[in-house]
Amino acid sequence: MHTRYADIHAYDTKDGSEIRELMHPDTHGNVTQSLAEAVVAPGAETRLHRHGRSEELYHVTRGRGQMHLGEESFEVTVGDTVCIRPGTPHNIRNTGAEPLHILCSCAPAYAHDDTELL
Repeated sequence: MHTRYADIHAYDTKDGSEIRELMHPDTHGNVTQSLAEAVVAPGAETRLHRHGRSEELYHVTRGRGQMHLGEESFEVTVGDTVCIRPGTPHNIRNTGAEPLHILCSCAPAYAHDDTELL
């Protein structure tokens, strides 16, 4: 399987971030996980939410932000990776002057119906 970034259209998710599904079982034929890029505009914040089934990994590739993970809150910047376990409330705020880019891996794959806004 192979995808090209330029061929993938972005959409807005329930949490308010702009997403590009780089690889997802519903579209690309892989089996158990998804990989997406999320972009959060300067000064913007995603809505607090959780996933009942999926474990997520966030990897920051551009920008910086403030991550809220359960009861914790901490700064993230380029090169940081965060594990978000199923059921854990989370969101992120872009604290920088440029767009915040995050690679998001989900297993099982991301599903809109697995996202609960809080």
